[in-house]
Amino acid sequence: MGAIRDQDTHLCHRCGVTNPTVRERGRIDLMTRFCEACWNVFANEMAATDGATAPPRPNPDPDDVSWIDPPTCPRCGAFVCAYPTTYDRWVSLATVEMPAKDVPEPFRWRLMKLPDLSRVTTDIVAVRVRGIDPLPGEPVVPAHRMMCGPDRQEL
Repeated sequence: MGAIRDQDTHLCHRCGVTNPTVRERGRIDLMTRFCEACWNVFANEMAATDGATAPPRPNPDPDDVSWIDPPTCPRCGAFVCAYPTTYDRWVSLATVEMPAKDVPEPFRWRLMKLPDLSRVTTDIVAVRVRGIDPLPGEPVVPAHRMMCGPDRQEL
């Protein structure tokens, strides 16, 4: 039985091709097994749908002890927080939480702490709120594009 399962380890769930780049992808519960090309198509589609188009944070030099200011929005000048998503793309979020009733559904995000094997939080990822609507007073983090972008006029 184990020998049969071993044959599936390099099979992409999207294109069905056996490829050495196939591995479990995603940050939470390892979403599925994709090859590199299929994963990029899938993640880019998710990012376009969710508005996760922010550039990743730069990796600071471990020897540099200077203060790192949060990035600012080039359009409005406000501070933004860039977080990785569960599908390895980055999203710019507002710096404050708001009640869910004040944030339209397409702009609702939550921050989820990812523990390491030692149960110490090592990373935080942004997760889009979908499926089950939060209670009206439940806090969510709005996407920054809701606060300053052209979508703001449509609200």
